[in-house]
Amino acid sequence: MRPTDPEGHGPVRYGPPLPGDGLPVLPELAAVLAAAAGRAASEPVGGGTPLLEAACGYWDRRGLPTEPAQAVAAPGAPALLLALTAALGGDVLVPRPCAAWWAPYARLLGRPVFHVATAAESGGVPDPYALLETVRRVRAEGGDPRLLVLSVADDPTATVTPPEAMHETLEAATDEGLHLVSDETWRDTVHAPHDTVLLSPAEMLPEQVTVVTDLAGAHLPPGWPAAVARFPADGAGSDLHARVLDVLTALGARVAAPVAHAAGYALEEPEPVTERITAAVRLHARVAAAAHAAAVGAGAVARPPQAGRHLYVDLGPLRAGLSAHGVGDAQDLEDFLAARLGMPAPGGHRFGDDLGALRVRLSTGPLLAGTDAERAECITSPSPLELPHVHRALIHLTSVFDDLRDEAQRWEPPR
Repeated sequence: MRPTDPEGHGPVRYGPPLPGDGLPVLPELAAVLAAAAGRAASEPVGGGTPLLEAACGYWDRRGLPTEPAQAVAAPGAPALLLALTAALGGDVLVPRPCAAWWAPYARLLGRPVFHVATAAESGGVPDPYALLETVRRVRAEGGDPRLLVLSVADDPTATVTPPEAMHETLEAATDEGLHLVSDETWRDTVHAPHDTVLLSPAEMLPEQVTVVTDLAGAHLPPGWPAAVARFPADGAGSDLHARVLDVLTALGARVAAPVAHAAGYALEEPEPVTERITAAVRLHARVAAAAHAAAVGAGAVARPPQAGRHLYVDLGPLRAGLSAHGVGDAQDLEDFLAARLGMPAPGGHRFGDDLGALRVRLSTGPLLAGTDAERAECITSPSPLELPHVHRALIHLTSVFDDLRDEAQRWEPPR
C-alpha cells in the first residue's frame, strides 16, 4: 500500500495556517503580555511551572486529571507533533482529510504517512473498518504503523465525532497497539456545546492517548505560538514525556517568556477570557452557518459546521461550470476561488484529500475583515450578520456561489 504523495500539488510552505478569529486581541490578554515583555530570562524547555500548572487546571476542569509531570508546553502544536512522531517512531496514520500541518512533520522525519477514510457523518476520526484494513495492508507490505493522529473537533471538516463512533475507532486502534495523539485544538469552539457531546479519547483510553492543544484554537492569537500536551500517567507515558522533552531540547523549542505568561493567564480561564471565547464562538457559529447556507443553496455539498472557524465545501456538483474556467482539480479551485472571493480558499489537497476532488476549506475570520473598530463591534453586536462590513462580505460570498451554480446549469448537457 503506497503512502500519500510527498506534498500533493503545491509546496508545503504554501500550506494554510490555522483559521484565525479575525478579532482584535483581548485587552486583558495584551496587558498580561506587555507586563511580561521586560523579562530577560528564557522559559524552560517544556514550559515553566506556572504554565504547566495552569494547563493541568485546564484539563482538570474538562475531566482529565493531570499532574505537571504529565504536561509539556511548546511554541505551537507542530513542534509537539514533530517531537511525538520522532519519539514514537514507526509509520503514521491520519484521517482523510486531516489538518494541513499533521503530515509534513512526519515526512520531515522520513516517516511514511497513510491516510484513512472517515465516516460520512463526520471527519477527524478514521472509520474503524478502514483503519483495520489500512493497518493490515501496511504491515503486509513491511510497514510499521505505530501512531494514529485524530481530532474529535476537526480541522478541516468542522465536525464533531459522536462518542459511539469514536469508541469503535479507539477499540480498533487498541487491538492494533497504536498510540493515539488527540488534537484538541478546537474542543473549546463547539458551536452548540449544550447539544453536542464532545468526549476526549483520553477519557476512554487514558493509557494510550496523548492530548495536544494549540492555544491558537480558542485562547491566544495565532501570532503568539503556544501549545500544551498531556501524556498518559503510567510508566510508558513518563518515558514518552522524557523522549519528547529530549527532542524539544534538541530543537530549542521554547515558548517565549511573555507568551508563556499570557498562555498561563489564558489557561486559568478568568472571566474576561471565558467571556471572549464564548462571544467569539457564538459569532463564528453564526457566520459559519450563513456561509454554509450560501454554499449549499448554490448546490455545493458541505456538512453543517459544528466547531471551529471554518467549513469544508465540496463543489463537485458545480464541476461543469468550473471546468469552463479551467478548474480541473483542487489546486485550480483554490486559485480560482481565492481570486473570486478575495480571501484564502485552500484546496482539499492541502488536507490530504484527493487532488481531483473539488473541495476547499473556507474560514469565517476573513468575512469579519474591517477596521479595528468594526471587528470589535462584531463581538458586542446582537446582530453581527447585519453589520455593514459583515453583510457585504456574506452577500459577496453568496453571489460568487450563485454565479457558480448558474454557470454549472448553463454548461450541463441536456437530458
